[in-house]
Amino acid sequence: MRFMNSSCSPISVQFVEVDDANVGQRIDNFLVSYLKGVPKSRIYRILRKGEVRVNKGRVKPEYKLCDGDTVRIPPIRVSERTPALQPNANLSQLLETSVLFENDELLVVNKPSGLAVHGGSGISLGLIESFRQIRPDSRFLELAHRLDRDTSGCIMIAKKRSSLRHIHQQLRGGHIQKVYQALVAGRWPNRRKIVNASLVKNQLASGERIVRVAGVDTKGAKCSLTEYRIIQRYQGCTLVEAKPITGRTHQIRVHCQSVGCSVIGDDKYCDTDINKHYRQLGLKRLFLHAYRLEFTLSDGQPLVVTAPLSGELALVLDRLLVEPGV
Repeated sequence: MRFMNSSCSPISVQFVEVDDANVGQRIDNFLVSYLKGVPKSRIYRILRKGEVRVNKGRVKPEYKLCDGDTVRIPPIRVSERTPALQPNANLSQLLETSVLFENDELLVVNKPSGLAVHGGSGISLGLIESFRQIRPDSRFLELAHRLDRDTSGCIMIAKKRSSLRHIHQQLRGGHIQKVYQALVAGRWPNRRKIVNASLVKNQLASGERIVRVAGVDTKGAKCSLTEYRIIQRYQGCTLVEAKPITGRTHQIRVHCQSVGCSVIGDDKYCDTDINKHYRQLGLKRLFLHAYRLEFTLSDGQPLVVTAPLSGELALVLDRLLVEPGV
């Protein structure tokens, strides 16, 4: 966006010219992001009253911005913003060295386990906030999809709104293949190549949110499908490849649990004694890794990006090879 007035004071009229970073964004969402700290009710009120103008005309909240549009924003006081937290030097270096692919429209990063993809719910600094801080010259950085906090591996960050739309279209159409590697407890059944089990979110009395396989006629259940392939058997566990066909919360983890082979290191869905045993082998995290992404760039070129296992996960597998399974 480009400011067209000499003063950028939040209590003076502003004229903002829309560029590629905001093309296609709804005007209400644009204002929510631009006027941080202003209640949504206030934003919808100034839209309804016509105080916000696009190219000198009134617009409805669902209007989508076009390249070159001029947005008039009325005088409105914005609450003081607290300074954004900065990632420390170690995290900044780790993230920069974790970039697997980059061009002018997209970043693919090997996200470390334990780092949330975004702030919220007591987390002030996630992956996307960190990248915005270490790359201050990037005008647009948005998550294209999600990974659980404890899951490591490939995640896409769009550098343009047009790229974000392109990725979302591919995700909706099922044209992006995500491949995970998981170490699961027990012997994965030879014939179990697909898990087709609907899932439903629940909230326990403690307030913790979990996901479970839905029963017959369970309200809110969502169809969920994951393909599995055995990579390697070990004594007491199996390394599997998982390809989620749908994208439900905790899908791979709950589908593994439903087979009787929970993902090792999973504090929600795996037995405590099993996790304790593998901690003695050096596993102090969830053994679930987004190993590979296959998709098409906006110019039509196919792309395959692979994220190597972390040293911690690779070491656990090496230790398991001392007593390989049958």
